[in-house]
Parts: sequence; C-alpha cells; structure tokens
Amino acid sequence: MKPEDPTHLWQSFQVELQAVSSKAALTQLRDRYLSRQRGLLTLQLRGLGRLAPQERPRVGKSLNQIKGRIESALAQRRRELESEQRRAQLESERLDITLPGYLPPQGRSHPLTRVRREMEEIAVRMGFSVLSGPELELDHYNFEALNMPKEHPARDAQDTLYITENLLLRTHTSPVQIRTMERQQPPIRIVVPGRVYRRDTVDATHSPMFHQMEGLVVDEGITFGDLKGTLEVFLRELFSRDLRVRFRPSYFPFVEPGAEVDIECIFCSSRGCGVCKRTGWIEIMGAGMVHPRVFSMVGYDAERYTGFAWGMGIDRIAILKYRVSDLRLFFDNDLRFLRQF
Repeated sequence: MKPEDPTHLWQSFQVELQAVSSKAALTQLRDRYLSRQRGLLTLQLRGLGRLAPQERPRVGKSLNQIKGRIESALAQRRRELESEQRRAQLESERLDITLPGYLPPQGRSHPLTRVRREMEEIAVRMGFSVLSGPELELDHYNFEALNMPKEHPARDAQDTLYITENLLLRTHTSPVQIRTMERQQPPIRIVVPGRVYRRDTVDATHSPMFHQMEGLVVDEGITFGDLKGTLEVFLRELFSRDLRVRFRPSYFPFVEPGAEVDIECIFCSSRGCGVCKRTGWIEIMGAGMVHPRVFSMVGYDAERYTGFAWGMGIDRIAILKYRVSDLRLFFDNDLRFLRQF
C-alpha cells in the first residue's frame, strides 16, 4: 500500500490551521493529525512497514519533517491564541483613568465642635486668648475661690458630682479664671471652653455632661458698659445678624452686679413664638462684674482693678443655631443626624 503524499498532508493541515480561532479547536486539530490512535500523520507513520524497503527511509524522513512542522505550527498558533486572549482580557478590564474616582465617606466636625470653634474664633478676633483647665477639679477652685464657701446655698444649684470630699467634676469652667488670675497680673482677656458636669437627669434639655464657655476681662477702669458692648458684639457675630440684646438684674455669687442676658428671638424676630414662649426673648447667658471677694482670693487689689465675666452654654447655642429640638441628639451618635452638618 502506498502512503498518502506527505506534501499533500502538510498542505491540508495548513488550510485547516488558518480556520482555527480557539484553543479548543486547536486541540481538535492536533488530535486529528497527531493523535496516537487515529491521527492522520500517525497512521502514515504506522504504514511505513508496508512500503518497499528502498522507499521507507525517504518517506519516513519526509513524514518526520512534516510532524516537526505541524508541532511547531501548533505551538506558534497556541501562543498567538493566548496572546489574543490576554489582549482581549486586558481590554475588557482596562481602567478609564479619566473617570472620577469613588470618594470614601468623609468625617465631619461634630455640630458642638463647630459651634465651639466658631465661638473661639470670634473671641480671638476680639483680642481674647483661649485657655483650658482640668475637668477633675478641687473644691477650692470650683466653689470657695468663687465666693461660694461651705454650706453656701448656691452650691445646691450646681448639684455637684463629688469624687472625694475635696475633689469633684467641675460644674463650670470658671475655675480656670481663678487659676489664671493666680498665675498672672492684669490685664487679662480670656475665654475658657470645655466640658462641665452636674447631677442632672437626661432629657431633651438636660444632660449630666455638657459644654460651656466662660469669659473673663480684668484691667484698670473696666465698667459694666464694657461688658455690655463686648457681649453685644460677640452675640451679633455668633448669630450673624444685628439682633437686640437686653440685660436683666440677677444674682450670681461670683459677680456683683450680676445680670441675665437675653437676645431677641432669632426665630420670630421678637413677634412671639413657641421657642421664646411668646415673650420675644431668649435667655442666652449669665454675666456680671467680678465680685471684689473673688479678687481678694487671688491677691488682686479690688480698688485698682475691675473686671467682668460671663458664662454661656455651647450646647444651647448649637440648639438655637441649628434649630435642634432635643439635646440628646448631640450625643446619640446617629449618623443620620450628624451627616446634616
């Protein structure tokens, strides 16, 4: 039996190879020609024994050369298919660097922090220094040096959280005023923001921990008129409007005379609403001229120096500025609420 012409076998393989477009089809083509059982070239090699002895070397050499060409062509086509597959994959996964990125969620300043910083910035522009002090305070600085000796009835209003007999969580930031006056001589112009603590039941308007800002000015010739002018400018800057401010006589043991400070209702412009209880005014802070006994506690000459002080709740300012109805919202860590600021 005469074997198929090896040249014709190679030509038919080349035609079929050109039609191959996948690795699966390439595997089928390889099996068609080189399979050990039914491959076309394999069958040709097995048929060499039926040739005349003088034909075997020539035909066998030709078949082996074609086998080498087929294997080489198959390997080359496999590399091409893999390269095309990789290029298609890269194209499908290509990143368009001109598209905007996805920003991760960003944190925001807490509304109480925003209000505190705004109050500090206003005070600094007005020439004040911002100070801080310990939240765990001595009874002397929290009460006695502020003209509230033992058994003084004003202590009951503070409802203090005592740690020991003489150590407590400060009920206001006024102790920093005493510490400052002990360290330096006038002139003094400071504000003291910070956390304070009182034995209050948590509800919509009360919390055992809240925030205050105290202010203190001491120098020669300071008058109540200076107090009024300072607070009017401060409050108008804070609420960004030319609002009216009024002072009502009141009692605080560390100032004399003392006053409650009201602003016209920022919600109804003094026409009367539910927020101002139909009065047209909102109480905002307490203030007054520093009591001579406070000066004597720190060694100041009350005949030479005068001064004024005030204290206001940062939480209350935030409630008014952002129109928040419940103080607890500031401390609940509800992201739905906090994302509004």
